[in-house]
Amino acid sequence: MTDEAAIPAAGRGLKEVARYIIGVAIGFVVLLLLFGKRSELLPAWHELAHADAGWTVAAVAAQALSLLTFAGLQHRVLRLAGADIPLGPLAGLSLANDAIANTVPGEPAISSAYRYRFYRRYGATGASAAWTIFTILVAQAIGMSMLLLLGVLVAVTGGTGPRDVGVAVVGFAIVIAAVAVLVRRDVVLRLAEALTRAIARVTGGAGQGGLATRIESTFARMREIPLSAGSTIGVVTIAAGVWFGDFLCLVCSFGAIHSAVPWNGVLLAYGVAQVAGSLPVVPGGIGIIEGSLTIILVDYGSGRPSALAAVLVYRIISFWLAIAVGWISVGVIAHRHGRG
Repeated sequence: MTDEAAIPAAGRGLKEVARYIIGVAIGFVVLLLLFGKRSELLPAWHELAHADAGWTVAAVAAQALSLLTFAGLQHRVLRLAGADIPLGPLAGLSLANDAIANTVPGEPAISSAYRYRFYRRYGATGASAAWTIFTILVAQAIGMSMLLLLGVLVAVTGGTGPRDVGVAVVGFAIVIAAVAVLVRRDVVLRLAEALTRAIARVTGGAGQGGLATRIESTFARMREIPLSAGSTIGVVTIAAGVWFGDFLCLVCSFGAIHSAVPWNGVLLAYGVAQVAGSLPVVPGGIGIIEGSLTIILVDYGSGRPSALAAVLVYRIISFWLAIAVGWISVGVIAHRHGRG
């Protein structure tokens, strides 16, 4: 058996499927509540129907930039882990991973396992693949927290008052915790290894050659992969760039519907919406991202029809279009590797 056993396969049991169906239902209920008022929806659709082609292309380009930056992030972290996978295949993986993460039950385990096996196919060791996924996850959390803090700073500077202090404190705490995890990942990995041993003792699965032994071996090898202060800063910067490209897609969406961008609150709205949408309740944040984005944008001065239209353009490109292209990428990857 190979090191792939170091990442347990995520089962698609009835509980996962039921949770997924319930999450989708919740998302669509939120969408119905958000877009249910005909007096507000019709003006939004009118603005959407007359969207500017140039700004729409710019929004698509910004989203493509975000996905390519994610490919660059994977390339950078894999090289630090001793693996060298070309950017081309990693760009296809970025598209496929995005589609899987937003549509398949069992997230985030399924997309992580998909990326793990992809890395292994291109020659990465089990420890390098697992370390890459772990490092990218923490770096993205730091990058998002930094953007959220910047959004709070802009909102407060714009004269919105102390109401966003709580968000700033939470965001700052997330940044500190995530940086600590990334810098002292050896401590986190040792804790995970100790937990694995404890579970093995309880379940009686700590025998030589067993799953617990292979997991412990992978953790040990992951601790040996270096990550200097300079490399940490570089990885976090690229991770923040992934989010910033997606944010630019939202900004361009306002241009597409000929509406002014509420600069004092758009970055804060984006950050809060992404954090809310990342909760593992509703797949892809359906309804949650649209609702939170629209409400906060309106609160910061955007007209409701304009906010609705801009959010629709953004989500059509960043979510639905990305899913469609992503599943094509999944098919291409499967065909290239001779698998269904």
